[in-house]
Order: sequence, then C-alpha cells, then structure tokens
Amino acid sequence: MLRILLADDHHVIRRGLRSLLEEKPEWKVCGEASNGREAVEMAATLMPHIAVVAVLIYTMDESEKVVHEVLSAGAKGIVLKTDLDSSLVQAVETVAQGKPFFTSRVAETVLKRYLAQGAAKDKAEGPNYDALTPREREVLQLLAEGKSNKEVASILGISTRTAHTHHAEIMLKLQLKSLSDLVRYAMRNGLILP
Repeated sequence: MLRILLADDHHVIRRGLRSLLEEKPEWKVCGEASNGREAVEMAATLMPHIAVVAVLIYTMDESEKVVHEVLSAGAKGIVLKTDLDSSLVQAVETVAQGKPFFTSRVAETVLKRYLAQGAAKDKAEGPNYDALTPREREVLQLLAEGKSNKEVASILGISTRTAHTHHAEIMLKLQLKSLSDLVRYAMRNGLILP
C-alpha cells in the first residue's frame, strides 16, 4: 500500500486530490494538512511514502523562482495545478520509483534556468535569498507579513531574542537598512503579494 500525505490550504482541492489518487486501490491518503508546518508535523508522525507538498509539489506558479526554491528544498517533482487531471497519478508513480517528474512547462523552466546559470553567475547582483538559512527564510516571511519579533517568536516557538537575532542576520545578509526595505525585498522577490 502506497501511503500519501496531501497538503493544500483549500479543503476542496485536498478532497479532489484524495478522490483522484484513491482511484488506484493500492494507494491510500494517510493524512491531509492545511499548511506547510502542519504537513511537516504530520509527515514525521504518519511516515508517508510520498508527501504531495515537500517531495512532489503541485502549484499554480510555474515561475523560475518558485521552481528553483522547491527543487533547492528537495522536491523530486513538480506538477502544475492546471495539469492535475492528466499528470498527478503519473507524477506520484514516477516519484514513488525514486525518479524526478516535471510537467512539460516546468521542464522548460528548469532547462531555461540551467542554460542561464552560467550568465547569472558572471553577473551576480547583490545579496540573495539563497544566502539565508531555512529558519531565516521563515522569519523573513513572517516579518514581511507584518509580524513583530515577538509574534515571530510565538509562531515559530523560539525566544524573542532568537527572533531578533534572526532578524538582524537577515538584514545583514541581504544588506537591508530598515523594515520597509525588507518588505520591498520580499515583494520584489515574490515572497509576499503587493
């Protein structure tokens, strides 16, 4: 039995995915999470074979930035939400065999990035998101959403002092001078919506 964990913030999407995946009798959705943190906690508890979130990503966003981030985070496959009907079952089967899977539009994006990497390295322009640790990325996201250091600490289960230290490191690494610079950086890089 192949155990699958689903994660999406829309209940209707999760229900549709469950229905689509459980058409195969040897597949079972063992859990559903409504956000990333919940998915990580459930994955640790339920030990699924496949998590349609961190191992196989399905998204509406096919931008180069998103594709790069999910691959850097360890995703083995990416399916666009527009291609779910035609690709999801094949994607799960492929990833379950330990092979990567990308829909054709995502594969084009990966190829473009690969071909452009040489030129991008030559023109490195200032600090970038990749310089941040995963925890700093979480803190950056929360700060950019308007959370205070105290709120960040509460959400992430860390001390206010630790949140402040992460905040300072982010500002230093990204060469930012103020919170408004941080918010502009987050908006420019698609981390939050304008």
